This record gives sequence, structure tokens and C-alpha cells, in this order.
Amino acid sequence: MAKTVAEINQKIRQGKAVVLTAEEMIDYVDKNGEAKAAADVDVVTTGTFGPMCSSSVYINIGHTRPRMKLSGTAYLNEVPAYCGFAAVDLILGATSLPDDDPRNKKHPGEFLYGGGHVIQELAAGQDIHLSATAYGTDCYPRKKLDTSINIKSINDAVLFNPRNAYQNYNVAVNSSDKTIYTYLGTLKSNFGNANYCSAGQLSPLLNDPMYITTGIGTRIFLGGGEGYIAWQGTQHNPMTDRNTRDLPTEGAGTLAVIGDLKQMRPDWLVGVSLYGYGASLAVGIGIPIPILNEEMARYTAVKDEDIVAPIIDYSDAYPKGKSTILGHVSYAELKSGCIHFMDRQIPTASLSSYSKAVEIAETLKLWIQKKRFYLSEPVQPLPGPNSGAQKKSMKKTK
Repeated sequence: MAKTVAEINQKIRQGKAVVLTAEEMIDYVDKNGEAKAAADVDVVTTGTFGPMCSSSVYINIGHTRPRMKLSGTAYLNEVPAYCGFAAVDLILGATSLPDDDPRNKKHPGEFLYGGGHVIQELAAGQDIHLSATAYGTDCYPRKKLDTSINIKSINDAVLFNPRNAYQNYNVAVNSSDKTIYTYLGTLKSNFGNANYCSAGQLSPLLNDPMYITTGIGTRIFLGGGEGYIAWQGTQHNPMTDRNTRDLPTEGAGTLAVIGDLKQMRPDWLVGVSLYGYGASLAVGIGIPIPILNEEMARYTAVKDEDIVAPIIDYSDAYPKGKSTILGHVSYAELKSGCIHFMDRQIPTASLSSYSKAVEIAETLKLWIQKKRFYLSEPVQPLPGPNSGAQKKSMKKTK
């Protein structure tokens, strides 16, 4: 018999809800079958933790005396922030870098500090140096500001990430004869290694591949606190090829997420430096999947061997905008530490932390069991495989 989110929330209030992590659901379905799992289990928790470059925080610093309209430049710990809206609002991107050379002078490819690090320090309650300029107006006469702020002194600090929790992603390799540096890490020459970034069987959108229970308004674990799915993420691309389990065989759905930074924790929002590439922010996200029927029980029993990812050459096809798929490999193979490809054994490494994903799923499970986290129904579904939504590339430029 099908269940509803309202019925599951009532069981949570009563302390009777059965909650399993996505790992535990695999074993439960294997032992008991999908029908019994659908009847017995109410919620499956998921998790992912890895660099998510499309992340940011917007803050309201409060009015100065005399008043100032932030309209020129603004820097948080020497990292540029954008201030082209309202009077005392700023937005800082995770990949923003200081104006001067941000690289370690001894190791020119090593980016030591950027927007992601500032976001982590803000979440940790540290003082952040703020400097800003303005052109001055009759109602906002002040033209310069040099001060410090922290999470307690500012009015609002909101994490808003336009594209997170990618549903599947590339496996990066390098066919050239030189080492290259990418957002998926350092890639050795001549297929010397293969890097990937996904929690696989624990990843949120791989446990709800058709976006049946996950949509706009879904309450989630975000950065150690509660957040929400605000919209489909940028580059949301649901119309990709899928296998017999409805799992995409390449990058597909994405999420735009939002939450109050003041309730988040710095161990779930971690500034990242990617050698030869730049700065980013590792973000912890967990999504509860209500088990409404057998279909959702089947989806949440997904295993790493069921999921395949595309192998992409980042030395040639990717930078030219072609992204030709060289082949596919399962997450079970990737997590084994080595894949067989191009007649060779290639070592693998993940930029996503599976142990942290497990911890997120376990934490979310505990929150639900302790009645501090309830499920929310989406107010609108994400565009699905039949929606016509498709990622576009820019037309040729001169």
C-alpha cells in the first residue's frame, strides 16, 4: 500500500518511523525484497560531500554610520565580493580569488586562499576583514569602509548555491604527454590516473533518479544545518541517456540549494584549493527520500555496480567543448582503486569523500529519529526526462 509524506511525518512524530541510510537499504532489499522494504521502511537518507564550485554566500552587513551604499569595490579578507545590488548586501562566490597573485610563490600552481575559505571561516565564527568603496549619494554619503565582521554581527548570512549535488559526473583522464591540472584534480599524462567525484550509491539524486520525491521546497541537510532545494540547478540536464534502472549514464540533474549559514558548521563547508586550477568549497548535502511505494524502494536500493559514469579526456575533447565519451565505467570499479581501460590498469581517486557521505546520511537519519527533522513535500517537481529541459552550449564566438 502506498504511503504519503504526511503519514510518514506522523510516524516521525510518534517515534515509529523506520529510517535507513541508502547503504542499509541495499542490504534490506537484498534480504527482504522490494515489496516488504516498501511496507517496512519509511525514509532512506543519502549524502554527498565534495567540491561544489557553484557555491556562494550572500550577506547583509547592516547600515553604517554615516550610511553607505556599497557600490564600488568590496573585499572580504582581500577576496573580491560583488556589491552591485541594494545598499549593504554582498555576495561572495566560492571560486573568487584575491586581486594580487593568489598562488604560493614557491609552488606557483598552488592556490592557497579564496572565496570558499572565507565562507568556511565565516561559518566558524571568525572575524572577517571587510573593506569597501562607494561613490557616495545624498542619502548614502559614506565613501569608504574598513572594518571587521563576523557571523554574529551581520544581519543575514545565507548560503545560496546555484548548482550542487550533480546527478552522476565525469571520470577525468588525460591522453596527452604532459600533466594537466583541472577542477577534477591533477591528471597524469598518458592515462596515468582517473579522477571522479561522486558518492555513487549514497548520492542523493542517484537514489531518486526520476525526481519523484525530490523537488523545489524539499528540506535537506545542508552544510551541517537545514536547507532547502530552491530550484533546479544551473545546467540541469535530465534528458540524458539512462539505463534500465532509470539511472543517467552521464551528468544529468543538478540542484540549487539555500540555507541559513548561521546554523551551519565549518566541518561541512570546507574551503578547497585545487592545484593549478583555483579555489572551491566542499559542501555537505543530504536528502531524505520518503519510501512511498515499491518504485522508491527499488530506486533507493541502487548499488555502485548499477551506476556507470562517462570517461572524458580532459586534455583534448573537454577544453575544446566536445566532451567525447571514451567509454563508461561503474562506480564499483572506480571505488576499487583501479579500472581497466585502453588495455591498461589505471589507478583511480575520488574528490568526493565517501566516508563523509556516510556520516551525513547517518546524521540525517539520527535527526529524523530524534524528531528534529521532518520531511517536506515539493511545491513543484524538478524538470524530468520528458520535460524538454536540456543543457545548451554557447554559440561560437569570435
